[in-house]
Amino acid sequence: EAHERESWTGEEWRAWKEERLAFLLHRAATQVPYYRDEWVRRRAAGDDAPWEDLANWPELDKEAVRRAPEDFVADDVDRRKLLEVVTSGTTGTPIRLWRSRTMDRSWYALFEAWKRRWYGIDRTSRWAIVGGRSVVPPDQRRPPFWVWNAGMHQLYLSGLHIGRETVAAYLDAMARHRVSHMIGYPSSLYAMAWMAADQGLVAPRLRVVVSNAEPLRPEHREAIARVFGCPVRDTYGMVETVAAANECEHGGMHLWPDVGVVEAVDDEGHAVPPGTPGALICTGLLNADMPLIRYRVGDRAVLGAPTGEPCACGRRLPVLERIEGRSIDNLVAPDGRRLFWWDPTVFAGIPTRERQVIQERVDKIDVVVVPAEGFDEASERLVVERMRRLLGDVEVTVRRADAIPRGPNGKFRSVVSHVAQR
Repeated sequence: EAHERESWTGEEWRAWKEERLAFLLHRAATQVPYYRDEWVRRRAAGDDAPWEDLANWPELDKEAVRRAPEDFVADDVDRRKLLEVVTSGTTGTPIRLWRSRTMDRSWYALFEAWKRRWYGIDRTSRWAIVGGRSVVPPDQRRPPFWVWNAGMHQLYLSGLHIGRETVAAYLDAMARHRVSHMIGYPSSLYAMAWMAADQGLVAPRLRVVVSNAEPLRPEHREAIARVFGCPVRDTYGMVETVAAANECEHGGMHLWPDVGVVEAVDDEGHAVPPGTPGALICTGLLNADMPLIRYRVGDRAVLGAPTGEPCACGRRLPVLERIEGRSIDNLVAPDGRRLFWWDPTVFAGIPTRERQVIQERVDKIDVVVVPAEGFDEASERLVVERMRRLLGDVEVTVRRADAIPRGPNGKFRSVVSHVAQR
């Protein structure tokens, strides 16, 4: 069914989504405690706006779900019979979520149809994943740093143990398990690639590398593709499964309309036109037992304008023009400006392996750099100059490091801010 929907017209998608959304909104307003209480309060206050219109629903922030996740589960389901999952908790306490087996099967059907088969692979293919689970103790220095999951034909590689001394063992494990493709955080995949290239190591040739969970930078794509001899395809999604997208063979990042309704809004919550960056507000369509409606996912992106014409790949799915990263990954200038998508402005042409910007105060920036060949004092001065040109009168220090620590979930944070941000 997912394959058939790839060629649907906008009108066909509209009819399908309207029916699914109507069911979900009615169920949430009448069966889910959090939303039912909200509509009872609104009716008591004289608000007669119909809940059938998605625009009448307020935004939902993560803290409300984090604080009382049970309130978002429908009354007519037994939570003990649902599958419990948790978010990674990149920037705070993880969020508990529940979903049914039916919902899980729908999600994995889409994963199979649109994330695997687009790339010429399927669930029988042997594959590797670089993830945030440690697999072995964090202080272990001798391989293996992985486990073979025979049921899923999966080599699970710990992203927390990748280093110059261990990368050869990772490549050897991939070759011995004959993996055809790899999925993982782009920062971890990039680290494997440049460390292998620096040491002249031969990496296994793969069919495709799929990037997830972090923004994929141009230098990531180039290095990974060169070392593993295959295309790199970007993807977008989250544990809450309220939105998803992946990149086709022609570079189009296609949204999965089956998963959710995606809006982009400005700082005041007003819709922005296609082609304009905005915060993503998503309404999940898969999970009717724990619906998240107009949920602020914490990311910024640019939605493409509908053209009515298929992509060069032949698919008619909507396009996500650009993912700018998490909404909290912004810098705050002394004059109050919030700056997004600033990384190319500061680091274009400067040879670095990795960089992290730490904003201690609104007027103090610490830039941590893992240098690449050619990075020198002139490079440091250029970073300081560009950062001040971007932000204004701020104190900027540049510090070199051999590596930048990952979070406990293995993810890389390009910005660590101690300034209050939304």
